[in-house]
Amino acid sequence: MPATLAPARTLWPLDERALRTLIDLGRRVLEESELEPVLQRVLAVARELTGARYAALGVLDARRTELERFLTAGIDEDARREIGDLPRGHGVLGEMIREPKPLRLADVGAHVRSYGFPIGHPPMSSFLGVPLIVRGEAWGNLYLTEKEGGEEFTDEDEQAAVMLADWAVIAIGNARRLEEVSSRRDELERTVTAMRATAEISRVLAGETDLEVVLGLIAKRGRALVGARALVIELAVADRLQIAAVAGEVDPALVGRELSIDPTVAGHVLRTRRPQRLTDDVNRARFEESGLGALGLTARAGLFVPLGFRAETPGVLAVFDPLAGAEFTADDERLLSSFATSAASAVVTARSVTVEQLRARELATEQERRRWARELHDETLQGLGALRLGLSTARRTDDPERWRTAVDDAVLQLDTEIANLRGIISDVRPAALDELGVAAALESLVDRMRSRGLDVELALDLDFEAGRSVTRHAEDVETAIYRIVQESLNNVLKHAATDAVVVDVVEAAGTIAVRVTDEGRGFDTASQGTGFGLVGIRERAGLLGGTAEIASVPGQGTTVTARLPVRRRGADQPLRAPDPAADTAAATRSAASSSRT
Repeated sequence: MPATLAPARTLWPLDERALRTLIDLGRRVLEESELEPVLQRVLAVARELTGARYAALGVLDARRTELERFLTAGIDEDARREIGDLPRGHGVLGEMIREPKPLRLADVGAHVRSYGFPIGHPPMSSFLGVPLIVRGEAWGNLYLTEKEGGEEFTDEDEQAAVMLADWAVIAIGNARRLEEVSSRRDELERTVTAMRATAEISRVLAGETDLEVVLGLIAKRGRALVGARALVIELAVADRLQIAAVAGEVDPALVGRELSIDPTVAGHVLRTRRPQRLTDDVNRARFEESGLGALGLTARAGLFVPLGFRAETPGVLAVFDPLAGAEFTADDERLLSSFATSAASAVVTARSVTVEQLRARELATEQERRRWARELHDETLQGLGALRLGLSTARRTDDPERWRTAVDDAVLQLDTEIANLRGIISDVRPAALDELGVAAALESLVDRMRSRGLDVELALDLDFEAGRSVTRHAEDVETAIYRIVQESLNNVLKHAATDAVVVDVVEAAGTIAVRVTDEGRGFDTASQGTGFGLVGIRERAGLLGGTAEIASVPGQGTTVTARLPVRRRGADQPLRAPDPAADTAAATRSAASSSRT
């Protein structure tokens, strides 16, 4: 069992100078937060009070069987280099490890367990050693040798050494407590950092459904979180891995590149759902032969964590080369894993929204194709069929009058069909929107709606059209204004059971307000506010950073209000030439809605 040090003896009074020195040392012990300077001061005071030429302090290893560290005072650097390896605890020093109690010797070399001195070691005869006992266990020993004048160490020297050892023990205790406090503080800071990062990514990504934006934010935040030189996000796409986002010192051209899943580190992470490191030789081979290393990415250290959310693991987050240190720590791994869980939920959500949007757009596109097919079949095709029949009938007669009548009828029929086709083309992409601007396109749209029975009152106040600006609005802003009005008027025509509607488009204070109001039969927005036309209005406004509201009460009409931020076309942004097919996908929601729901 480890020996316990008895209280310091006070039978031999110390002189006033020694007491003052010990008091000063005690003050230093209580003020100093670093252990090393205190121990060096203990050695200096021990030499001063006892007259020892040399002083040393040996620190035991975790098993307390030999010395792990050896601090010295009185031996210069040249002598230390000449001595070579520091003592490990043999001979007399080992005796004090086995029996931790004070030991005084007139000649250390004469002791039965003396191990001798190495070549180059200065001669030493008198010896005084006292143990350092921390919480009942030996922590190390204080050694003093070569008392001045060739004398032996006295009882007073031993008393002073014991008191110095007590001060050293107090310093060690303080250092341990500070270390514990510091460790707990660091752990708390890491926990708070992880919570802050998780909360931040959740806050930043709240409501964000663009997968590319989500991945970009995750890459930047994740790299900063653990201080990595580079970060790469790899997503599983079918049986392949796709590099979806990068941050830091990594070639952006890697985004979009694909790798096989099986032979890569990321593939191993996906299968096991456990973090992996490049310190593993197998993982290093996977990285360099089949993974990111094969694509030109170099790294001395790497940490791969799964993007895991519930039962899904959509991908892997990989960081490379910590900016501080040679390897990512266990705390880095915990921090990044916690962050990856939150990030994965954002990725899964964005993917789900993207899939739903694609499905909705595909359905809207199919509905639009059916509408065009129906209109072409019921109107244009039948009209052309009637034209062919009339001309075929006239061809069988030699009567010039019947020929003239048939030709006149054919011309009228062709005019009608040309007008119908122009209407369909205008629904897809009106030429006026590209050539003259949104005001002219809206006026043309309103004229067509009036010809179909709607009494539309149009009020426009846009800076460009009013002559107060030298540049038009950005193309996507003009398109959004037009499509929102078009969809709203289509809804009124088909469902409102009224012929009166008011359209206001007003630009003020950096915002364009689009409002379409009717006094028709209205509808319940709680149960009928998710039709593709209404969803399209909200999406168009949202994509531009604006808002859209649909207010309706059964029997009291409907008001569609959209607010869009003003953006102008730059001088280097030419106006787009008319292209009816170019806006087909964007127009599908407007023309496809066959009901409010």
